Amino acid sequence: MSGKWFDELEIGQLFQHPIRRTLTETDNILFTSMTHNPAQLHLDAEYCKNETEFGRPLINSYFTLGLVVGISVGDTTLGTAVANLGTDKVRFPAPLFPGDTIRVETEVKALRESKSRPTQGIVTFEHRAYNQRDELVCICQRTGLQHKNPST
Repeated sequence: MSGKWFDELEIGQLFQHPIRRTLTETDNILFTSMTHNPAQLHLDAEYCKNETEFGRPLINSYFTLGLVVGISVGDTTLGTAVANLGTDKVRFPAPLFPGDTIRVETEVKALRESKSRPTQGIVTFEHRAYNQRDELVCICQRTGLQHKNPST
């Protein structure tokens, strides 16, 4: 187990996740196809070259969101999470393209004891992802139910 127990977390605590990920065209095509998203913006290079301001396909933002949360799990919730309660305030301030590399950081924004589950607490994380030029490309808040340390 490498995640943190609820009682090991503090508001303002910052995790700089060591995993970085270069996004590929294959990632984008597979995810977009598996989720039945036919948007030309992710799949059609000629359309993007001729009809968009970007000139090339964009990485699917929902792939980005899933990857950002996934990168955070090992340091924050692996083995200590009860359930994901929701994701809020999701924004993608800059586009991502195949070949971009992201890094992720997570900040603990809120903590509160569970009223109905004395062995658990509710935590709100803010996940932020940056590309290789340190541009913010994704930000979201994720709230989860987290176990407290059973040995305390």
